[in-house]
Amino acid sequence: MKSPKTTSKPRSTSGPRRATSPRATELPTREQLLEALAQQSDIKGKRDLAKVFGIRGDMRRPFKAMLAELEGEGIITRTRKALRRTAALPHVTVLDIPADADPDDLHAFPAQWNDEEGEKPRVTVLGGRDARVVPAPGDRILARIDAGEGDVPVYTAKAMKILDKPRRGQIGIVRMDDDGARLIPVDRKQKEMRIPLGDLLDAKDGDLVEVEVKLSGRLMIPRAKVTSVIGNPMSEGAVSLIAIHNLEIPYHFPASVIREAEEAKEATLKGREDWRDLPLVTIDPPDAKDHDDAVHAAPDADPANPGGHVVTVAIADVAAYIRPGTALDREAYLRGNSVYFPDRVVPMLPERISNELCSLKQGEPRAALAVRMVMGADGKKRSHSFHRILMRSAAKLSYQQAQAAIDGNADDQTGPLLDPILRPLWAAYDAMASARDKRGPLDLDLPERKIVLDDKGMVKDIRIPERLDAHRLIEEMMIAANVAAAETLEQKKSALLYRVHDEPSSEKLQALRDFLGSLDISVKKSDSVRASDFNGILSQARKAGNVEQVSEMVLRSQAQAEYAAENYGHFGLNLDRYAHFTSPIRRYADLIVHRALIAALGLGDDGLSENEALRLSGIAQHISATERRAMLAERETADRLLAQFLAAQIGARFEGRISGVTRSGLFVRLLETGADGFIPASTLGEDYYRYTEDQQAMVGDRTGEKFALGDRVTVRLLEAAPVAGALRFELLSEGTRGNPSSGRRGQKRPSRSYGPRGRKKR
Repeated sequence: MKSPKTTSKPRSTSGPRRATSPRATELPTREQLLEALAQQSDIKGKRDLAKVFGIRGDMRRPFKAMLAELEGEGIITRTRKALRRTAALPHVTVLDIPADADPDDLHAFPAQWNDEEGEKPRVTVLGGRDARVVPAPGDRILARIDAGEGDVPVYTAKAMKILDKPRRGQIGIVRMDDDGARLIPVDRKQKEMRIPLGDLLDAKDGDLVEVEVKLSGRLMIPRAKVTSVIGNPMSEGAVSLIAIHNLEIPYHFPASVIREAEEAKEATLKGREDWRDLPLVTIDPPDAKDHDDAVHAAPDADPANPGGHVVTVAIADVAAYIRPGTALDREAYLRGNSVYFPDRVVPMLPERISNELCSLKQGEPRAALAVRMVMGADGKKRSHSFHRILMRSAAKLSYQQAQAAIDGNADDQTGPLLDPILRPLWAAYDAMASARDKRGPLDLDLPERKIVLDDKGMVKDIRIPERLDAHRLIEEMMIAANVAAAETLEQKKSALLYRVHDEPSSEKLQALRDFLGSLDISVKKSDSVRASDFNGILSQARKAGNVEQVSEMVLRSQAQAEYAAENYGHFGLNLDRYAHFTSPIRRYADLIVHRALIAALGLGDDGLSENEALRLSGIAQHISATERRAMLAERETADRLLAQFLAAQIGARFEGRISGVTRSGLFVRLLETGADGFIPASTLGEDYYRYTEDQQAMVGDRTGEKFALGDRVTVRLLEAAPVAGALRFELLSEGTRGNPSSGRRGQKRPSRSYGPRGRKKR
């Protein structure tokens, strides 16, 4: 809509007139209106503006139309009865990209916006091949803003950095007292807050709630307002919900996602090779609900490869069902991965996809992406090829079933499979294991405990599952398939997501050398190390009888694995190139690799798009963050369940190992359950104990008594806080005797002294 025309000459643009101006014979220009709103704070609305410009009589109608035009274009905004010029975005600001934004046409909104300024402006996020940072739906970014040159801001943004999103709110337990209500935060680092009774919603004493925090009064005291009631934290299944809410893990699928999943049609043989007669088998945990990988092996009939094997790994073809830009794809990206709790799984994909269409069920035709690998008698891969296939699993086996059959205890199902399927698999694995041992990946075989729950969601048992060759067989074949995927995509000069693991930093290596020196374990002084060097250290530790101590420190010296669009190898596996290909049902990274293979090998029209290829750096950052979030959620939930399990055993004695040493005290991991707890330094004993970094120990100033990482100790449980997942112990063991701590200048000893093992002297 254009401004109403008049027959008068254009007015001068020398500035707005005051209310004493004579009656106007022409409309003010748009620039004069905006200048008046910007400079004269006493202008509250249309009437004030009309007085400033002398608008009367017949001029009122076109004047109002002009204001309506400016408001409609977003140049001015109305708050209550006042008009003001719309606030402009700063040149550099923080933007949030909606999770459902089109990846090929990204837009964003300001992360912070005063609603009184009107509707949030929409910002187009620019990309391109020359972009240094490539964001994706759901990201928060720091961006450089361009408002264009016209009167109406047309905002575009170039991403400068992808930022972590802060938590929406806090969660905690409501406690009623004489003064009303208070919130006990789940996060131990946060402080208690009062909850005004009018802000309780329907929460009752003991309920787990989510709150938003507001500052009140001149002293800006934080107050909590309940925004949702999660439920009773001790009820069935609520413990994992604490981590889900606290870490903002999406766990309800939007209706659009469920609808797309339900409407998905089963893949057919069109565009695929028919491998339904190849007896591929799945080998998984006995309670697995989805089966995304299947394996097969046979002797190589090629006389040029005597003693060799042909190993086939088939992976569910998730890319056939999850197309770029769909609601299913956006939700899978947002989640990044599945999250596994003792009582539930928060899946990356809806059940219709993960447990039905993409689960390689026994006897059912299923779409898959397969790699056929030719292995030499020495276990080294000679060649490989990828195929898009339709397969039919010949059998669904558990690790224990397959292992028992190989060990001579076949059952009715595995007996007929032993010679044609299982023995050839183990023969190929034996060769591949020999090649693995020569390669020398990091051999940190740390036990993983499994928490078993009862019908009420409470801990019934804690087990250390037996580590079988069946587990190692599947792992080795999956690693080989992942390497083959990376090699193929590099050969095709395709963009891809690598799984990378950097070598330890020089600082961490020096800390490890200092620690090993205190144990008389030799280690080479070069900063250029290989995984096999650490295996040598662990071998020395096993002979010396302190492998637990050394394993803990070797683990701490390692960098964290992540996803990246650039390759710097996988240190732990001692591989030059590596990409996750084998679990697209539960990892978005694998879905991206599948799409890249489909595009690079011409296997269909549902491969990696050019826009996705440009965004790989941003995708890598996002899914690395969601992976860390999942690991934290799983660890926090285990801590809470174990604290709940042990809460009934206050005062009991336990055997454990020191798993961490800090200036404030010792962390101890119980041998039987794997539960972690803390012993404050002030309760260690009669002496004053100082943290010695190179020994990873607390050492007494006077006695030289030492408590070091990995030491076996006896503790008494003093306190358990299930909601926080915290345990506090009392140390009952004596430390080892050594040289007294030299102390540090400027540090005072505490005025209080303590008796043996934390009891105050009376």
